[in-house]
Amino acid sequence: MTAFLMPFPQFDPVAIHLGPVGIHWYALAYIVSLAAGWMIARRLCALAPVVATREQVDDFASWAVLGVVLGGRLGYILFYKPGFYLTHPLAILQVWYGGMSFHGGALGVIIALAWFSWKQKLNFLAFSDRITAIVPLGLGIGRCANFVNGELWGRPASPDLPWAMVFPYGGPLPRHPSELYEALAEGLVLLTVTLLAVSRPWVRVRFGFSSGLFLFGYAVARCFCEMFREPDSFIGFLPFGVTMGQVLSVPMAIAGLGLMAYGMRHPRAVAAHA
Repeated sequence: MTAFLMPFPQFDPVAIHLGPVGIHWYALAYIVSLAAGWMIARRLCALAPVVATREQVDDFASWAVLGVVLGGRLGYILFYKPGFYLTHPLAILQVWYGGMSFHGGALGVIIALAWFSWKQKLNFLAFSDRITAIVPLGLGIGRCANFVNGELWGRPASPDLPWAMVFPYGGPLPRHPSELYEALAEGLVLLTVTLLAVSRPWVRVRFGFSSGLFLFGYAVARCFCEMFREPDSFIGFLPFGVTMGQVLSVPMAIAGLGLMAYGMRHPRAVAAHA
């Protein structure tokens, strides 16, 4: 008797049709994430001790977009397919075919945070604490968009798994919907943890702790979810059965632990930009 397999929902890749112009789900995920994150960031940065004005948060929104897009694209090129893009440089601009790296995007946002904080004379760690607390929102929405697109599917699963499904481009085998695992772990669960942390006054005066909590939490969630995610076909498994996503998460975990330790040892109770 063949086990029942959950059918993969056949989504239209275009979320909104505006005549000849279509907005894809992935683009919509970026738009919603940035808009929602911007509004939440305004409220978080106003919590005592105040780390930035509303106008400064508004100004940083465009910096965040550049950090995410440029960092995510360059990270994918350097970490995953440097050889291909070296011989096909024009393909670097073809972002509509996909190819974004979270680790690269994270590095891009960190650079944007550092540069913006320096120009605005803000405390870098204090400002980063409030901004990184909302990053899991975008991660969760982005993973849902991956699922809608039927990409980044999971490893083969037992047909007895109730939610195993056959992906349109993943072959005939039932697979883990790893995008949804990541949406829950890297998105909903991590967002709950970071928002709860930044809501506590004793955490907010320990500059760097919340940023470290996000980095460490993401690294743990990503490493766990990678156990169910099919590695990229052009990379496969690395030595000892690890994946590129797990390797790139190790420095994040170490940096996160370091920032949390620093924050715990250096509590302050003054506004970051005073």
